[in-house]
Amino acid sequence: MTDAEAPEDTEPPQRCGLVAIVGRPNVGKSTLLNALVGQKISITSRKAQTTRHRITGIRTRGAAQFVFVDTPGFQTRDVGRGRTALNRTLNRTVLSSVADVDLVLFLVEAGRFGLDDAKVLGLLQGEGLRDKPVILVANKLDAVRRRADLLPWLKGMQDRHPFTEYVPMSANKAADVDRLLGIVERHLPEQPWFYEEDALTDRSDRFLASEIIREKLFRLTGDELPYACTVVIGKYEEEGEPPRVLHRISADIIVERDAHKGMVIGEGGERLKRIGSEARQELENLLQAKVFLELWVKVRSGWADDEARLKAYGYE
Repeated sequence: MTDAEAPEDTEPPQRCGLVAIVGRPNVGKSTLLNALVGQKISITSRKAQTTRHRITGIRTRGAAQFVFVDTPGFQTRDVGRGRTALNRTLNRTVLSSVADVDLVLFLVEAGRFGLDDAKVLGLLQGEGLRDKPVILVANKLDAVRRRADLLPWLKGMQDRHPFTEYVPMSANKAADVDRLLGIVERHLPEQPWFYEEDALTDRSDRFLASEIIREKLFRLTGDELPYACTVVIGKYEEEGEPPRVLHRISADIIVERDAHKGMVIGEGGERLKRIGSEARQELENLLQAKVFLELWVKVRSGWADDEARLKAYGYE
């Protein structure tokens, strides 16, 4: 074969698409997002309803760019008189996120399917969404004692919805995460990438700082502190030039009652100091720079049911 007849080397076409991760509250969506991206960008906590914003995580691998959207857990509780403006806002975020994507990952615990899972699946079967391709991700496979029990469970799930694919996995196993990426890649449209190759998220450092502080708040208060608390960044300034950059951050922890303020501060201010210390250390690792962090606790009664305050605090 002559040089003129030799086939030209052609690179595979670029693929890129939006992929939503949906599921009931506290099912592990943020943990899965961090595993798929390869770096922590979304906060995790044992406290339900931790994620409150649409978090975008980006992973570029070979010719494919995955743009993952971690959504708040769809609020299936407190649907009566106690339903707050915050819950309604979170549900609107879920619906708008799913409407825009190319593919949905519906996350459940392997072998389990409860009422809250069913309500989220019902969301995906609504008008304008029922034709959206959905992959069933059965997470926490390592917690299933008898793998044989999964076969009838998977058959039952198939009867509930025409899932595009079924992926039993464990988000803490790199091989499983890599396999899921390969499956998702096949469903991405052929189109140019949306972001630079090294991008990890579309969120600002200011936003990530508030999320990291909120994670430490939830982790260190456990079940003591009610759900209605949030973090608002008041000041975020950068001083100096690389490699000696200092980030000065001032943040308000917003709670609803004076008693909640005491829970956050702790005896002698020890809990607030620990929240600040752990948040500062994680921020320094993320930003690769020194961080000076000030935290204040403020009481704003009824903020979670006040539409104007929710917008002021950055809720979409």
